[in-house]
Amino acid sequence: MIRATINSLFERCINYKSSRFMMAWLLVGFFLMNNDAKGQDLKLWYNEPAKAWVEALPLGNSRLGAMVYGIPQREELQLNEETIWGGGPYRNDNPNALQALPEAQKLVFEGRTKEADKLVNQNFFTKMHGMPFQTAGSVILKFPGHETNSAYYRELDIDRAVALTRYNVDGVTYTRETFSSFVDNVIIMRITASKKGAVNFDLSYTKPAPFKVSAKNNVLVMEGKGASHEGIDAKIIYQMHSAVKTNDGKVSFTDSTLSVYGATVATLYISIGTNFIDYKTVGADYEKKAAAWLSAAMTKDYASAIKNHAAFYAKQFNRFKLDLGKNVEASKLPTTQRIINYRTTQDPSLVTLLAQFGRYLLISSSQPGGQAANLQGIWCNAMYPPWDSKYTININAEMNYWPAEVTNLSENHQPFIQMVKELSQSGRETAQVMYGADGWTAHHNTDIWRVTGPIDFAAAGMWPTGGAWVSQHLWEHYLYTGDKKYLADVYPAMKGSADFFLSALVKHPANGWMVVSPSVSPEQGPLSAGTTMDNQLVFDILTRTAEANKILGGDAAYRAKLLNMVKKLPPMQIGKHTQLQEWLEDKDDPKNEHRHVSHLYGLYPGDQVSPYTHPKLFEAARNSLVYRGDKATGWSIGWKVNLWARLLDGNHAYTIVNNMLTLAGGNNGDGRTYPNMFTAHPPFQIDGNFGLTAGVAEMILQSHDGAVHLLPAIPDIWKDGSVSGIVARGGFEISMTWKKGEVTEISVVSKLGGNLRLRAYNGLKAANLKPAKGANPNTFFTKPAIADPSVSDQASFKGAGLKTVYEYDLATKAGGRYVIFKK
Repeated sequence: MIRATINSLFERCINYKSSRFMMAWLLVGFFLMNNDAKGQDLKLWYNEPAKAWVEALPLGNSRLGAMVYGIPQREELQLNEETIWGGGPYRNDNPNALQALPEAQKLVFEGRTKEADKLVNQNFFTKMHGMPFQTAGSVILKFPGHETNSAYYRELDIDRAVALTRYNVDGVTYTRETFSSFVDNVIIMRITASKKGAVNFDLSYTKPAPFKVSAKNNVLVMEGKGASHEGIDAKIIYQMHSAVKTNDGKVSFTDSTLSVYGATVATLYISIGTNFIDYKTVGADYEKKAAAWLSAAMTKDYASAIKNHAAFYAKQFNRFKLDLGKNVEASKLPTTQRIINYRTTQDPSLVTLLAQFGRYLLISSSQPGGQAANLQGIWCNAMYPPWDSKYTININAEMNYWPAEVTNLSENHQPFIQMVKELSQSGRETAQVMYGADGWTAHHNTDIWRVTGPIDFAAAGMWPTGGAWVSQHLWEHYLYTGDKKYLADVYPAMKGSADFFLSALVKHPANGWMVVSPSVSPEQGPLSAGTTMDNQLVFDILTRTAEANKILGGDAAYRAKLLNMVKKLPPMQIGKHTQLQEWLEDKDDPKNEHRHVSHLYGLYPGDQVSPYTHPKLFEAARNSLVYRGDKATGWSIGWKVNLWARLLDGNHAYTIVNNMLTLAGGNNGDGRTYPNMFTAHPPFQIDGNFGLTAGVAEMILQSHDGAVHLLPAIPDIWKDGSVSGIVARGGFEISMTWKKGEVTEISVVSKLGGNLRLRAYNGLKAANLKPAKGANPNTFFTKPAIADPSVSDQASFKGAGLKTVYEYDLATKAGGRYVIFKK
């Protein structure tokens, strides 16, 4: 409301003849807006410009990303387009693998891992290790005379997906408002001055690679291309088009520059088009695409453009609201200082901001019809970023989508699901050429060209189980939506992954179990057979494909074949340190603090370890996590928040949240959150942001273990709070409040109907709410049986130490709304 009022006043002031009148109103507006900004919980704000990329503010509409520095005299908009990658369509299958496979398996079974490593490196890998995601370049705006300024302020409003920069020069207030439009598919910046005709700037391009610039039809055009890489020729070509509309200024061009002089309001439009068609094809008319988006956007008035953009975004962002409490004094500080002070303030609203910032990033980097968010989402300022900013599918790419369903962003899951469907096609050749197997496979890394052969080296990349992990997302989306038409569409990809393991698993000579070999426990060598994570992933893809087959009325004989293979898989095992073993052999080192905790996939994001039905496995998983320690890289911290939440230990999960909210950059190598709230590996990887968001949600609600568990891992410090629009499997959308750590009121919308089993630490009451009996009849909560092994030293197990729970059943109808209260 305040912002709308100020905008209206500003429009009136621009046309008013009295400059003193105009300045008076603007000072009032500045005061109100500044206080409005500082009082809002969903803003990142700063009192100085960005000095580095990890201080710039991210904008995105899934296709176009921008990092806004907010520098008064030299603004930089560092830009990305989701399909600007190095290389072009290619494959990286090594046909030598098939012949070498039996010998590699023999060496692994015999424990001759060094020889196996050498053989695999020579025969399974190629010189192609994935193509890099790359910057499109930057738009530079030079404002003469703005080096000396005052009253500086900049913000990212994640409630509107708009960045703002404001400052004074010689008594004139300058404001820049920028967004990457979800509706118009261009980036728009509006530059205004409180004094008539005071906007003057020059626009140019820069990029850390060759490019061409020309002026044509009042548009400044940059043409660039992706880079050739590892012997793969560059195939991506693109153009960036920039144009300006002014109300009263002049716009002129040289061959390399667009200049604006004497304007009061100038609106900049930036459009990018590439020749990308799909992962197999390039050749689109990139110039035509860029020109068409630019032309269409410039026909609309600014007020409508920003209103429509914000409305589109709000439909997704506003579904989920979170209140973990507030520290009013702490929240008045700039965001960087809030992060620095967090250890002292324990400001719960900063956790809320970081959690919601993760949702903002997912909305901004993953819309239906677009590419999946990569290792840096869509934000990358280099030609060769760390790890090429590819899709690392042994954890990182999957982690990007952990918050999608539970925080009510189901449609934002679609780009990842589409990527899995594409991998299921490209991976068929890999399965056949390298393993002589049916179905499809992928290893630990891929890129926009959907390569599925192994990447890097044996100790990291010899992992043919990537297809099994990404395929779990196909099933998870179904559990939340109940969409059988969708399930039928993705079933071939699930079946293809299951078929690979039906034909590629081999019998372990020591115990007769069917195992994946050669493989690794990511990303820890040496080469192994039957690692715990592999066994868990294969168990899931086989059982979930069997269940999908049943739901869709598929072939019962095939279903029986899948379930028969499940019986031959190695069970999870508990080792001499009372830990969940990471390998078949009991060789875990309790002093190993490796960032990967791959053997705990079965705890999270899997659902194979339950405190209620698998207490020994549950305790063993807990011991393994304790051994790994609480500190890690950013993404690993994100995983550990979720794992401790699944262990129902909210206070320990909160300890891990604290480890994330430490300032990264400068000399602080242990910091895990940059000033712009990007999380740090270091360097920046976006998966830490998404993992943290999912972890906070997992502390508040869980729905994997036969019931919808309310506040399963709420820490003592979040004693009072509320959430709305959080989603449980089975299609239940839940809103609730809590006081002193106990649920006080719950509102449930049942999208699919069926039995709702609620689990809580306090009693509940409502009409038709009955004490739960027997197994949950809701098929979305049905799980296959998992053995809970015995251990030699039972005295070492202290038990889960679980709180008493109350369980209730409520019969629901599709579309029904139900209100439940504390007893």
